[in-house]
Amino acid sequence: MKRMINALVYVAILAVAAPAAAGDGVAVGDVAPNFTLLDTAGAEVSLSDFERKVVVLEWLNPDCPYVKRHYKAETMKTLAATYGDKGVVWLTINSTHYMDAEANAKFKAANDLPYTILVDQPGKVGHLYGAKTTPHMYIIDAQGTLVYMGAIDDDPSGNKGESAVNYVVKALDEVVAGHAVTTAETKPYGCSVKYKK
Repeated sequence: MKRMINALVYVAILAVAAPAAAGDGVAVGDVAPNFTLLDTAGAEVSLSDFERKVVVLEWLNPDCPYVKRHYKAETMKTLAATYGDKGVVWLTINSTHYMDAEANAKFKAANDLPYTILVDQPGKVGHLYGAKTTPHMYIIDAQGTLVYMGAIDDDPSGNKGESAVNYVVKALDEVVAGHAVTTAETKPYGCSVKYKK
């Protein structure tokens, strides 16, 4: 019995001490892993193209009701324009396994989006970052460090109106001003990312 308990303790210690496997995602404070994806026009876009820039990563699925609500309200489009004027780069990634470049291009055109949508049908980048929901938001500072990950705001049901706290706005304001992000991680909400099985 004692031997069995010792074995269980050893296994538990290994489970805690073992480093996360590749694809388990990132944590706030990590150096954001580089990636290269194709945009809707077939051009290669790498995170490293935006060295020394603040970058927002937004996970997207146009079929998701949460995404539809935010795009109807032009949440992402407005933020991308507002912070684009401050030098922030907005990259939208679609890891939905059934959405190819053509489907993403249609969504981009229908919503008159000024930013690119990157196609991640195999889900490699989604798994690399640990994206769980659409939307799922990440902010990378100019030094390449992940400084925020989680929800767009604190209003999953969409009924708070102006009293909602937009976590991305709060974090971007702090990053642009050269301050530490006070709320660096929140629980994302939305539809699950429809990864390839």
